Amino acid sequence: MSTIGVLVFDGAEELDVVGPWEVLTASAALLERDGAPPDRVLLVAAGTEPVRCRKGMRVLPDATFADHPPLDVVIVPGGDGTLLASADPALLEWLVRVGAGATWVASVCTGALLLHASGLAAGRRLATHRVFEDRLAELGVDVVRDARWVADGNVVSSQGVSAGIDMALWLVGQLHSPRHARATQRYIQYDPAPPYQADV
Repeated sequence: MSTIGVLVFDGAEELDVVGPWEVLTASAALLERDGAPPDRVLLVAAGTEPVRCRKGMRVLPDATFADHPPLDVVIVPGGDGTLLASADPALLEWLVRVGAGATWVASVCTGALLLHASGLAAGRRLATHRVFEDRLAELGVDVVRDARWVADGNVVSSQGVSAGIDMALWLVGQLHSPRHARATQRYIQYDPAPPYQADV
């Protein structure tokens, strides 16, 4: 059983949060159904107040930087809010602290900027949203441009928005098994190809 913290902050992209959340909680539900200890998935924020995501969805944190349990996995979303978050000493210090003890540290989209700003991704290859790739490269990051997600050591990062779902499924496979990851994919009926069928 793993404890997984999904970071939330003002301006986080909704699907960067909810996509991995859906995958990881669906995985936990299947584990519990099969009699195995389920993973615990928490939304973690600086405080207890509602967090307003980029497009207006509000979420309530389950725990704060000060009172969450030890985290085995940390998920860092992207979104417009990463620019302010990357200059937030409390958030970056928290990332450093929890990242040091985590089995996996993961980012979605421009959440890669927070991994870079905190130092957790030093010397690692990172993926990010395609419109942010050049900017991240200008910061000295080795950007992977041709993969939905990339793992480098215990740091895994994905391209934008829906790519976080792919990354989360891979993480489920690492935490449990590829078979369980495939079962989770079937459960959420995630079938990304073809991507658009309106003309069929």
